[in-house]
Amino acid sequence: MRSVEDRLLAYTPVNDRKRLGEVMNAQITEIGKVTRSSNQRAVRTRTVSTRVTEAEYAALQEQAWSTGKTVCDWARECIAQQLERGSRKKLEEHLFTELVGIQLLLINTLGPLLRGERMAAEEVDAVLRQVQARKAGKAQELLNKRLGRELETHGGTQTQSAGTATP
Repeated sequence: MRSVEDRLLAYTPVNDRKRLGEVMNAQITEIGKVTRSSNQRAVRTRTVSTRVTEAEYAALQEQAWSTGKTVCDWARECIAQQLERGSRKKLEEHLFTELVGIQLLLINTLGPLLRGERMAAEEVDAVLRQVQARKAGKAQELLNKRLGRELETHGGTQTQSAGTATP
C-alpha cells in the first residue's frame, strides 16, 4: 500500500479532483494514528495549515500572545477545544433526547395510573414503542422551538438597540 505522501505526489492536474479528495480523506483518517512513547506525550506528526491576511495574522497573534502562547500553540488549543465541544454537544443532545423520552413516558403512563386505572403489559409495551419512535423527533421539535424563540429575542433586541442608537 502506498503512503499518503506517495499518493499526493502521484496527483497531477490530469487526475480528477475526486482522487485528491480521497487522498485528503486518507490523511484525515490517519490523524487519529498517533505514536506514543512510554512516558512522553503524543508525538505530533501531522500538520494543519491555512493562509490568512496580514490583518488576520496580527489579530491571531494578539489573541495568542494575550494568553501567553505562540500562535501555533494557541491555534492547536482552539482546534482541540472545538473537537471537545463537538463531542460534548453530541452527548448533550443524546441526553436531552433521553430526557424527552422519559417525559413522554411519564405523560403517557401517569395519567391513567393516577386515575386508578391499571395498564396491561401490552399497553405498557405499546407506550414504550411509541416513546422510542417519537422521542428523537419531539426533542428536535423542542430544540427548534427554543432556537426560534432565542432568535426572536435576540433579533428584537438588536432591532430595538439599532433604533435607539445615538449619533
